[in-house]
Amino acid sequence: MGTAMAERLRDCGHIIHICDIDPKREALGRSLGFKVHPSPASLAADCAVILVVVLNASQVREVLYAASSGSLLAAIGPDHRVIFCSTVSPQEASFACQCIVEKNALALDAPTSGGPARAALGQISMMIAGPQTTQALLAGVLAQLSSKLFAISERYGDGARAKLVNNLLAAINLVGGAEALALGEQLGLDPQSLLALINESSGASWMLGHRMPRALGMESGITAQTHVLTKDVKLANLMAQEQGLSLPMGEVAAKQMQASCDHGWRDADDSSVFHWYRKLFQKEN
Repeated sequence: MGTAMAERLRDCGHIIHICDIDPKREALGRSLGFKVHPSPASLAADCAVILVVVLNASQVREVLYAASSGSLLAAIGPDHRVIFCSTVSPQEASFACQCIVEKNALALDAPTSGGPARAALGQISMMIAGPQTTQALLAGVLAQLSSKLFAISERYGDGARAKLVNNLLAAINLVGGAEALALGEQLGLDPQSLLALINESSGASWMLGHRMPRALGMESGITAQTHVLTKDVKLANLMAQEQGLSLPMGEVAAKQMQASCDHGWRDADDSSVFHWYRKLFQKEN
């Protein structure tokens, strides 16, 4: 996602600087004309607007705090504007933004949804939380990144909350669609014909229509790796638990997504939950 977002901003006329823990990503960045930096602090010396697009909370902390001389917090000040695009817990998002603000820089909690293909076209969704003045100052960059901007609130963490609610439902729909198609296959129905029927009927969902063609071999590529949505639906369940709530369907979705990871599809497209159900049903027979 991060590389696709960087390509999008480059295509909009920006000079792009990157810092990545993956040498392959760094090499790709160089081939795309990006300047590669050895640390977040080095990047901050050359950039006023900084996007943090990493996988999880531990990587957010690595960017912000690790190796104090090379961390982002060690290098930013009033001239910097930081946009957090990673999906983490609301508490983690809020804390990260507050740390930036304490350095007299500006921050937005702005997780994204949509995957690399849509990111490269500027068609991802972004859920924005933070002061209206900061949102206004960054409106131009945000509009270049996303054709679907949702201003959630001024409270840091609400971007994360909205993203997790969305991805909770995405996982439920994906798992439910995979279960239904795998059942149809076990009943002797052609899954491709069944998918076409459902997509035009009351069982349709965006996740079913978008993901299942890859599960059935009708399309190729990876939109989102299985472990990413698994992480997100687990965070959604944890968020509910902190409110004293249980999510019966969310818990099932998390369990089946984790099973897909555990049985060899961790880094595969998350549509592979269908293959997990296929394997599960074959065992039961």
